[in-house]
Amino acid sequence: MASRRTPLQVTLSVWKALLLREALTRLFSQRASWFWLVAEPMAHIAIMSVLFTVIRQRTVGNMDAELWLVLGLTGFFLFRRAAIQGGAGISSNRSLFVYRQITPVDAVLVRSVIELLVMVLVMIIAFTALLMFGIDITPYDPIGAVVAFLGLWFLGVGFGLILSVAAELVPELGSVIKMMMRPVYLLSGVIIPLSAIPEPYRSYLMYNPVSNGLEAMRAAFSEFYHEVPSTSLSYVYICALFMIVVGLMGHRVFRREIIAK
Repeated sequence: MASRRTPLQVTLSVWKALLLREALTRLFSQRASWFWLVAEPMAHIAIMSVLFTVIRQRTVGNMDAELWLVLGLTGFFLFRRAAIQGGAGISSNRSLFVYRQITPVDAVLVRSVIELLVMVLVMIIAFTALLMFGIDITPYDPIGAVVAFLGLWFLGVGFGLILSVAAELVPELGSVIKMMMRPVYLLSGVIIPLSAIPEPYRSYLMYNPVSNGLEAMRAAFSEFYHEVPSTSLSYVYICALFMIVVGLMGHRVFRREIIAK
C-alpha cells in the first residue's frame, strides 16, 4: 500500500509542477520569448548607461556610475516584476484551480520565483559586461548585498500577493497599479541620486521601502558609497513582512470569491 503524502510534500509537488509550467510558458509561448525576458531589462540598462556616459557622469555617491545604475535598475526591476507578474498569477492560472491541491497563493508565489531567477540571470549578464569594461563589481559586504537583493524581492512578493487579490475584486486596479509604478521608478532613487535631493523631501522619499532597499544594496557594494543616512534594511523587511501577511490574509478571506470568478 502506497504511503500517504504529507501536506508539505503535496505543496512542494504543486510548486514544482507550477514552476515548470510557468517556465515553459514564459520561455516558449511565443517566438523568442526567452530572449525578450532578459532583453527588456538589459536594453534599459544599456540605454541609461549610454545616457550617463554622454553627460560624463563618472561617479554617483563616490561609486562608479555604471555600477550604481546597474544595481538600481536590477533591484527595482526585481521588485516591479515580482509584484506585477505575481499579481497576474491568478488570472493566468485560473483553469488550474479546479484541482483542490492548487491554490491561488501557489500561482502567485511561483510566478514571483520565476522573476527572481530571471533577474538573477540579468544581473549576472550585466555584471559580466561591467567586468569587460574594467569596472570592479566585488561587493564590500557580500552578505549585505544578498540580504538587500532578497529584501527587494520579498517586497515584490508581498505587493504581488496584495495586488493579486485586489485585482480580482476590482479589475481596474491592476491598470492603476501599473501606472503608479512609473512615478515609483523615479522616486525610488533608481536613476536620480536621493542624496542630491534636499530635505525635507528626501526624508519623505525614504518612507518608500524600495528606496531603502536600493540604497542598502549599493552601500553593500562599496565601502565609500555615500548612502542616505536614514537608510534601514530592517525597515525593508518589516514592510515586506507586513505586505506578505496582509496578502496571505486577503487570499484566505476572499479565496471563494477568487476561485469562483
